Amino acid sequence: MEFPLLQDIVILLGLSVVVVLVLQRFKLPSILGFLLTGIIIGPYGLSLIDAVHEVEVLAEIGVILLLFVIGMELSLKQLKSMRKTVFYGGFLQVGLTVGITSLIYMFLGFGWNEAVFVGFLFSLSSTAIVLKILQDRNEITAPHGRNALGILIFQDIIVVPMMLVTPILAGQSTNVGMEVLELFIKTTLVLVMTYVSARYLVPRLMYVIARTKSKELFLLTTITLCFAVAFLTAEAGLSLAFGAFLAGLIISESDYSHQATSTILPFRELFTSFFFISIGMLLNLTFFANHAAVILLLVVVVFFLKGSIAAVATIFLKYPPRTVALTGLALFQIGEFAFILSRVGIEYGLLTPQMNQYFLSVSIITMLLTPFVLIFSEKIATFIIRSSRWNGKPATMEPHEHKENEGLENHLLIIGFGINGTNLAKAAKYANIPYVILELNAQTVKEEKEKGEPIYFGDAVHEHILESVQVQKARVVVIAISDPKATKSIITNIRNLSQSVFVVVRTRYVKEMDALIALGADEVIPEEFETSIEIFSRVLHNYLVPIDELENLVETVRSDNYEIFQSKNKTPRTITSSKIPDFKITCVRLNADSGKVVGKTVAEADIRKKFGVNILAITRNDILITSIKPEEKMLLEDLVYISGDQEHIEEFFRAVS
Repeated sequence: MEFPLLQDIVILLGLSVVVVLVLQRFKLPSILGFLLTGIIIGPYGLSLIDAVHEVEVLAEIGVILLLFVIGMELSLKQLKSMRKTVFYGGFLQVGLTVGITSLIYMFLGFGWNEAVFVGFLFSLSSTAIVLKILQDRNEITAPHGRNALGILIFQDIIVVPMMLVTPILAGQSTNVGMEVLELFIKTTLVLVMTYVSARYLVPRLMYVIARTKSKELFLLTTITLCFAVAFLTAEAGLSLAFGAFLAGLIISESDYSHQATSTILPFRELFTSFFFISIGMLLNLTFFANHAAVILLLVVVVFFLKGSIAAVATIFLKYPPRTVALTGLALFQIGEFAFILSRVGIEYGLLTPQMNQYFLSVSIITMLLTPFVLIFSEKIATFIIRSSRWNGKPATMEPHEHKENEGLENHLLIIGFGINGTNLAKAAKYANIPYVILELNAQTVKEEKEKGEPIYFGDAVHEHILESVQVQKARVVVIAISDPKATKSIITNIRNLSQSVFVVVRTRYVKEMDALIALGADEVIPEEFETSIEIFSRVLHNYLVPIDELENLVETVRSDNYEIFQSKNKTPRTITSSKIPDFKITCVRLNADSGKVVGKTVAEADIRKKFGVNILAITRNDILITSIKPEEKMLLEDLVYISGDQEHIEEFFRAVS
């Protein structure tokens, strides 16, 4: 029995394994491997795949699952917390890109509707590639990482209305006004159904399914919801992608979104790989070779144009030059959703086959370049800032604020006003320690200044910003930001200005400690192992390990730079090992009026001899009795706190229950 598709899938996945494995050695993302695999095996490459249409069907499933997971990961609460970056920054980036691209395209002699559609295509960046690389580089929580995430979220949302508007741009309706009204009504009805489902129907359904404790049923229900909503929206004249996104958003508002996401992720990764491979298969290598000069010129134009527009959007959000440049460098490419949109454009005649090949070539090359640009983004950003007027005018404080800080001395400088910085400021205020805060989020600076906080807007990677807050006269500097590269630059700048100030650095990973200490940090506190210390401290304390030994262990772990957690040795040699006794403290209610305990005094019951436990305290009528005398009588419903080993505690419990 022949099964051609199975043979193609084996070739497709087998070659992708080899290509991705090679790229992993160079720490490049898997998506690049899938694109290259598609180029190699596609009809314009070695033509190893016959069932091209079937592969495209699998790719469509990948698109549905990709949007479904994005919907599940994107809750309404997240949108609200990032609303300024998402809606202001995202709208500005997409709007400017569409506007400028449309003007250029119309200048070349194309119609306004085609120009606007091409603007749609070029406004979208790659969510999958950018977020994957930022996660791998621990930069997703850095200022430029958060900006990129916010703008990408807006692009993922706006691509759906773009798909809905495309038929209208193509002039498929003689009555555009009626078409827009019908589209508005359909979209409104779908959104109302989404809200009702997210608020009332799906949470109850998922609760019923979750109660069965059947993983198979939970998976089946999740996938059914995804494809059912996608099918219904398609039947209503909207897009499959829009339906999948709404289905994810519906589940995201339930208590089961995290489990649903983890259940779907393996399937998403598999089918998304088909999607990127199918994109690579579309690239006509002969066309690329014949038009290489024009394509590469377009790549350069896209790099500078899109990067500059993303940077302008970040400037509008009032971020400093370094963050502006890094955000622009992260979003210069054309993304995966543009390919979905391009198919709609071809279907409605807004994109000719030749222009589509130009678009595909430019898009794939920019996606292939993205990892390399992000790897060298720090150096590129530094070059841009130094070679422009930005270098002399980084984000800084007002002149009068600089004068206010001239009298600062022996103060605490807090760089970054997140959770750690906020708590540190509260502690400093409580202890009457003078402090100054540097923060990059303009909105945070404005709000906290109104509350009376000594907070200033500025990027500490610039030496003169540090000078303006008198870092050379400070006693302690605490760097509490999430950007590892910026942290290194700040430490270097501090040491250029002062060798005596005590520098404390917060970092996420212990592997970054040595480099930060080498640059001049006095103390480095890694979050991942401080959490571990807190956990084992509480566990060992519960096992009644002597406090002096526990403190000795914690001190040794920290002084050895957490080596105990990284090496195979289970305990450091400097710690004296002691056997933890099988000794517990518990509370038992006296319920059984059996006469063995209830109604008798401690001496009469002879509890220590008969049951092998000690009475530590008794709670009676919400009053705690801690001084237990032999003549103390034990009454029904007393709460008795006892100590002993597990076996004797259980024996006492059976006697009084």
